[in-house]
Amino acid sequence: MIEQTIDIATPDGATTTFIVHPERDGPHPVIFFYMDAPAIREELRDMARRLATSGYYVVLPNLYYRSGVLELGGFATEEDRKAMFALMSSINIPLIMSDTKALLAHVAGDPAAAKGPMGAVGYCMSGQYAINAAAHFPDQIKAAASVYGVSLVTDAHDSPHLAAQKVKGEVYFACAEDDPYAPLEMVESLSQSVTANQVNGEVEIYPGAHHGFAFPQRAAYDKASAERHWERLLALFKRNLG
Repeated sequence: MIEQTIDIATPDGATTTFIVHPERDGPHPVIFFYMDAPAIREELRDMARRLATSGYYVVLPNLYYRSGVLELGGFATEEDRKAMFALMSSINIPLIMSDTKALLAHVAGDPAAAKGPMGAVGYCMSGQYAINAAAHFPDQIKAAASVYGVSLVTDAHDSPHLAAQKVKGEVYFACAEDDPYAPLEMVESLSQSVTANQVNGEVEIYPGAHHGFAFPQRAAYDKASAERHWERLLALFKRNLG
């Protein structure tokens, strides 16, 4: 595997970005991996590596660069959590779509990145970003997954349930059965919207799972659900990216 951490220029500065892809048999299809609220850490880099071992060029950008934050020290204390939620509130869909445009420009110039269809996946706060990336760049991002994403149905014009309708490829929503940030009422509303608008995609509830079930270092980690999400994710990308 080839790994690098580089600063990619954006209209607002530069985002420190972890990129990983196989050394041989390239170029490889691109997948944008949007971080969860606790920010970039080795746990996420390991997940990016796992995606890359399946033959992908994985891009994991730091979404908090505007605040000068590279990695958080943790989120165990109340003070840590307040800092984390403040950082979450400092970014939004328009800002992350601006970043995504810059990331697209970067990978376009890398011969290791394939020029064909791309994918996106976002966890927690970034589920909405992955779905919106496919809606904002529909000719490039053909597969997008939200994993226990938040704010799935809102009154905003770029709510994920509306953005999904603009995607030219396929979307997938993996939702935990027990998730205070995306309660079942919200998930049901999302599912109804996907069905009613004939969106090419699926909303799947993971029975017994809690928010954060796919992260190995979290107390909520559930191995069976985590492995199931990997199977769904890799199948999604294989169908749409080759």
